Amino acid sequence: MTCAASSATPLEAVSSTSTLPGLRSAADWLASLPPETVETFLAGLSPNALGSLPYLWEMWAFPHQLPPEGTWRTWVILGGRGAGKTRAGAEWVRAMVEGATPEAPGEARRVALVGETLDQAREVMVMGESGILAVSPPDRRPVWEASRRRLVWPNGAVAQVYSAHDPDSLRGPQFDAAWVDELAKWPKAEAAWDMLQFALRLGRQPRQVVTTTPQPVPVLKAILGRDSTVLTHAPTEANRAYLARSFLAEVTARYAGQRLGRQELQGELIEDVEGALWTQAMLDRARAADVTTPERIVVAVDPPVSGKGTSDACGIVVAGVRMHGTRADWRAVVLEDGTVEAASPGQWAEKVVELARGWGAAKVVAEVNQGGDLVSEVLRSVDPLLPVQQVRARQGKAARAEPIAALYEQGRVAHVAGLDALEVQMAQMTVQGFTGSGSPDRVDALVWALHALMIAPAQHIGQAPRMRML
Repeated sequence: MTCAASSATPLEAVSSTSTLPGLRSAADWLASLPPETVETFLAGLSPNALGSLPYLWEMWAFPHQLPPEGTWRTWVILGGRGAGKTRAGAEWVRAMVEGATPEAPGEARRVALVGETLDQAREVMVMGESGILAVSPPDRRPVWEASRRRLVWPNGAVAQVYSAHDPDSLRGPQFDAAWVDELAKWPKAEAAWDMLQFALRLGRQPRQVVTTTPQPVPVLKAILGRDSTVLTHAPTEANRAYLARSFLAEVTARYAGQRLGRQELQGELIEDVEGALWTQAMLDRARAADVTTPERIVVAVDPPVSGKGTSDACGIVVAGVRMHGTRADWRAVVLEDGTVEAASPGQWAEKVVELARGWGAAKVVAEVNQGGDLVSEVLRSVDPLLPVQQVRARQGKAARAEPIAALYEQGRVAHVAGLDALEVQMAQMTVQGFTGSGSPDRVDALVWALHALMIAPAQHIGQAPRMRML
């Protein structure tokens, strides 16, 4: 098939190929043609048509980036990192607000742009490399009014930026379209989503698009379960032509086959593994719990077997406890995951000391199964006065973790934000053992920290089952 053989105009010929079997986009068809045919095609375009090529989204888009046909209220785009979700969201907004001419009205005139924070919404959704300003043609490009946090198009359409941290900001305004970005990691996802639904009430058929890397959070699962929701999905690999080869090779080599890789690269919505000690509901509750100021803080370290680059990571976790009432009323909080990858003994020891000083820790709890007294010696070589408690495991990892998981089940442990890597390992820890790759270094450090804060004190007065760990 060549342009000369078609009775259609050059641009019509390109658009028509997007539905041909075996082609992901019209651009695929164009790239598959002989160079001389492509040159003939481009030479047949007027300067105006040639200039418009970059903005013909249906020509360049992959199938997962185009809205499904039919009647729907919510379009969810699940994808791995770099799969083109942001570009799809920005182009959908364009399609909704733009008319036949720059001044002509489009289908939508009042759009909500909701990101996790105002800064992220502005930097990714509005001004990012795949954001609305970048994908808009010059004659239809909206103006960013920074003081009012909004975009204004030549035809009068307006897109207002909102933060999911402030659900109440969505009370009052009303919209006929909305773009929601990275919903799965919003801290107040359900409240912000609910407020947006009440505001999405203008026009003949108000619609919204959700672009997110999947996490099995309740609000996302509820949206996907509705009859009015449609879904498209793609892994990171689908957008490989627009990603650095080194990036794709590195993340694939490191995370392929792991739970984190399935979520962040394949874009899979992963549910609880069978026999998980920490279910997603338990982790969600920990993230949502009130984080009170702890009265006692410890830093726990699970040293790697060796200091070579091929060794496991050095698990380092900071946790604290607030001591109110009886020990049954104590509440713990996980404050930081300071785990370091493939570090030398000197490097992980410096990190431990840095965290201990920064958090004002009462002590450092160090597992010494592999290194014995050398672990304490390495730590004290950095800080001779560092208070170190040596602990030695005499049970398997799953058995040690079970009493700690019970604390979560009782709602007695809270998590600060930003513990994603730790939580991924926790979700992979089962009663049979660790289902992920490598060693659960972060979980081991977490278990030692919470044991020192919550379990060991109760053992001394008979309020908890004794664990033979020391």
